[in-house]
Parts: sequence; C-alpha cells; structure tokens
Amino acid sequence: MDIDPILQDALLTIRSVSDFIASHVDKVSTNDIEEKEMNSLVSFVDKEAEHQLVNGLSKLISSAGFITEEDTEDQKGKEYTWIIDPLDGTTNFLNKVPHFAISVALQRHGVTILGVVKEVNSGEEWTAIQNQGAYLNGAKISVNSKPFNDILVATGFPYSNEFDYDAYFKILKHWLTHTRGMRRLGSAALDLCYVACGRLGAYYEATLNAWDVAAGALIVKEAGGIVSDFMEGDDYLYGREILAASPTVYSDVHAVIASHLTKN
Repeated sequence: MDIDPILQDALLTIRSVSDFIASHVDKVSTNDIEEKEMNSLVSFVDKEAEHQLVNGLSKLISSAGFITEEDTEDQKGKEYTWIIDPLDGTTNFLNKVPHFAISVALQRHGVTILGVVKEVNSGEEWTAIQNQGAYLNGAKISVNSKPFNDILVATGFPYSNEFDYDAYFKILKHWLTHTRGMRRLGSAALDLCYVACGRLGAYYEATLNAWDVAAGALIVKEAGGIVSDFMEGDDYLYGREILAASPTVYSDVHAVIASHLTKN
C-alpha cells in the first residue's frame, strides 16, 4: 500500500477535527468534564473528536482496526491499526492553556509506519512515514546536536499514588543543576515532536499509553533521535514509559534516569 496518499487524506480529517476542537475552547463547562481517574480528565470534546477521527480514518483503510483513548476498543490483531489520541493535553485544553494536540499513528503488523501530530492552536503539523524522514509543516526536521549542559529536558508527572516521586524529584534536581533547565508542558505527543525538531534535547515520562506516544515516537526516530523505555529496551508503546533524545545526549540522559528509576 502506498502510504503517501494515506497521509494526505488523513491530514484532511485531522485538520477538520482540529478546527472542531479549536471552536470549543470556550464552550466546555464544569458539568461537561468527567474525571476517569486521579487528574485524568475527559470532556465531550475528546469523545466527539475521537468519533470524527475514527469515522474519517476508517474510510481510508476499510479493514483497519483502532486503538483509541476514549472508547479503547483493542483491535491489535489486524494488519493495519490506527492508534489515536483525539486530544493530547486535555487538562491544558480545559484550562485554556494553548498547548494541546491530535496524535494519530498507523501501524502495520505492529510496526508504526505513519505518524501525525497536529498542535491545535498554532496549527503546526509534524508528520513522518517510516524510512522517509520527519517533517514540520512540510519542511524536513532533525534532532539537535547540543551538548548535555546546553539542552532543555521535558517530562510529565505521573498521576499514581504508587509512583516513586522522591526518585523523580531527584532527577529533576539533576536537570536543574546540569542542563539549561527542564519543562513540563502537558502533552506527551508535543514533547516528542519538540525533541524531533530540536527544541528539546530530551523527553521522558512514565505511566503513559500507546496513544500518547505512538505517532511522536516515529517522528523522533525519523528525525534521527533515539527512542526507548527507561532500560534502553523497545517496550515504550505498551510498557508505559518512554525516553526520547538526540544521539548526542541519549546516553547521558539515560544514565541519570536509570540510576533512579526502574521497571518496578
């Protein structure tokens, strides 16, 4: 299957859904918000955006399955599978912080072959097709080559009472004292894209899901970056942890994380 026309058609659907999300920034009330678990929020906008994405993308590959955030019907057994986060950064969206995105990935036999992340407010579009490079608004991008002491590092704070926050805060202290600083922006998909286009040197986070990272991980790799789990393995889609960095600093960043965090 030729993936290039699939990408172009997918972008039409994604852009339409982006417009829908943008039109509802000021229309969501407290009564429209559900809390799925601690600090995990969802609104009718998430659900409707997902419905529109599934409806549009299902027309491109009729036999494809879907793994989605809100309805989460697991259909990984099919040849082609779309992995969708209709609104990555829901908490930002609900608080009118202009930093949230749509994330769409396509897998074939479990291998990600296409990724799109669209930031709703700026309109920036990151795209990648396996073995064809990564692009921002049509221009080819690559990770940066800055040394460790000159990078920005991004992360997210896991929402879990069982997580070792003390260890996490020790890592944050290391970034604050050994790099240009750290950021917590609120969208895993965009954090990965910021690594891909060189705005960040590294990003890591735990307690994530496949729809948070599938598209962004491909974009980072196609931009020349390294993506792994915290133990340098490749279980970052379903292992609920991810590290993405430029090759220049990957080993140094991983060493700091691995010295404090383990799979347990």
